[in-house]
Amino acid sequence: MRPISLQQRIEQAGSQRRVALIPFITAGFPEPTSFPQILRDLDESGADIIEIGIPFSDPVADGPVVEEASRQALAAGVNLERTLKELASLAPGLRASLVLMGYYNPFLQYGLERLARDADAAGIQGLIVPDLPLDEDGPLRAALSPWGLDLIPLVGPNTGDERMRAYAAAASGYVYVVSVMGTTGVRTELPAEAADTVRRARNAFTLPVALGFGIHSPEQIRAMSPPPQAVVFGSALLQHLAAGKSAKDFMAPWIKQK
Repeated sequence: MRPISLQQRIEQAGSQRRVALIPFITAGFPEPTSFPQILRDLDESGADIIEIGIPFSDPVADGPVVEEASRQALAAGVNLERTLKELASLAPGLRASLVLMGYYNPFLQYGLERLARDADAAGIQGLIVPDLPLDEDGPLRAALSPWGLDLIPLVGPNTGDERMRAYAAAASGYVYVVSVMGTTGVRTELPAEAADTVRRARNAFTLPVALGFGIHSPEQIRAMSPPPQAVVFGSALLQHLAAGKSAKDFMAPWIKQK
């Protein structure tokens, strides 16, 4: 039996009158030995979807926190092949859906058909590739399709309505709305245009809208109208873990909004 789809996972949260929670964690961070338990803790703490970042030497969309996490993971020998093999043993014990987030070069070097096959075996249900534009994603989309894997689009404040509709015509899973132009990172306040980008995305897509980049507290989401249907938090979680704190403690304020 195939697991519940990414779209259904977020819609299920909506039926419970809450925002779906999507934590991001770099594979192998903060230590390869602690990574499996962190995944379990996020799962047990109510994560609906967990985005797993594949460490890369040139992460152009990542801010200093995620970049440093990638550097540490690479130094510890973490890579795409190792991560997929580890997830294949971990995924059956997780309730949350899994999404792989990474840059196109490691995926291309791994082999797109091999990537799709191994991702499916690892329990992955979708991929996010920040540096792969719509006009160039045909080969990856073709490789993922036979396995039923979603290719999740990213849109931002500079994405026009017509471009959003073009993404919507081919997208599946959910749409990742980037709150700001620039790289990932914790921000005290979300810019005013974030709410407008969410509104435009909700008009253009029939898929659920997830908001990311700069999210660190539920209060940021409560102030938005219309709100996203899901929220992605990465840098704040990585900082929390790097300080030796637990994933369960980080998730606690978000669980209260359920």
